[in-house]
Amino acid sequence: MPNAPFPPLQVAGGTFAVVASGVADGPSQALRRFLVNRGAARVLEVTHPLVAEGRGDHIVTDWRPDGTHTTRVRRRPNRPPLTYAFDPCTPLLLPKTDAWFGFNCLASAQGLMFRAGRRTKAVVHWSVDFVPERFGPGPATKVYEAVDSFACRHSDARVDLSQAALEGRDAAYGLSHEAAPATVIPMGAWLADTPRTGPNCLARPRVVFLGHLVQRMGIDTFIDALSVLSDKGVELDADIIGGGPLLDRLVAESTSRGLAGRVRFHGFVENFADVRPILAGAAVAVAPYEPDPNSFSRFADPGKLKVYLAAGLPILLTDVPPNAKELATSGGAEIVPADASAFAAAIERLLSDPTEWERRHLDALAHARSFDWSSLLADKLGAMGFKV
Repeated sequence: MPNAPFPPLQVAGGTFAVVASGVADGPSQALRRFLVNRGAARVLEVTHPLVAEGRGDHIVTDWRPDGTHTTRVRRRPNRPPLTYAFDPCTPLLLPKTDAWFGFNCLASAQGLMFRAGRRTKAVVHWSVDFVPERFGPGPATKVYEAVDSFACRHSDARVDLSQAALEGRDAAYGLSHEAAPATVIPMGAWLADTPRTGPNCLARPRVVFLGHLVQRMGIDTFIDALSVLSDKGVELDADIIGGGPLLDRLVAESTSRGLAGRVRFHGFVENFADVRPILAGAAVAVAPYEPDPNSFSRFADPGKLKVYLAAGLPILLTDVPPNAKELATSGGAEIVPADASAFAAAIERLLSDPTEWERRHLDALAHARSFDWSSLLADKLGAMGFKV
């Protein structure tokens, strides 16, 4: 663990800014909740649009320890990545804080400007992913990498979700002793809030996919696997949770393959609380990431894997995320080749063996206990120099 990079800051009674993009249940939302639960006097949560789906809302929520909060919404055009330029100036000014947590490089750069103006005491650059050549070759990637590298060097502390992402970022930017002290804080889950699946789900099993509907997520492999199972007469339903550019095509393909009555597309679900009961109603979860060497999933700690485990779901995934082997060893997961027939066979095999399903269900729940947000954030923030 790094030494404390700044004078210890007391969480109870402190004031904090948590600035991020996207509304999914990720580390920024967990941090905000943790700070409020631990008695912070004020937490200013700023959320910017991340993807083209949904409205271009920039949301500022002022959280107080008694549970009250006020929200202001500013709407801007939403054409990422070009409109990310609105983020550092929406809003232009926030009240003074003790610490600023930026969950992307633009958010952290804004925090560094606030620190220069003595409007915050410390900036934590908390990266939720790492992508080599994020926007492909060209000026957009160069600008992004320059800002990200600047934030890594000038923040008071930095966080990555995985060791692979930390090492990849260090290598890409040539970071060494001049960078801010770094630590790894993996994705967690609020276990007390999470409904869990159980053996009764095997009576009419459902398989669930959660994620952005883009090519690298392997959603085509899943649809193809469902078609293989349907052709074999396997009785199985599926839930696909998420929006994205492939949604309309996938709906049309499912209909043309005769899967319309079996596959339920939920689209983008804004409130993650509405996702949890869907997961708890499933029997198996899939994560068929495509083995693309340029995919950021190779460096990520995908949050959906943690919420799958928290719901007690056995997982079938490809060997792409850096923790795939760990989950296969300790979390009841199974690594499957990125092939529709292989996924179909793994799904059918698991659902036909209640004893094996039960073993892997219990392994998933046991592994989930190691990353409950309550203890995970207390340990990691304490090591960074916060008094929690």
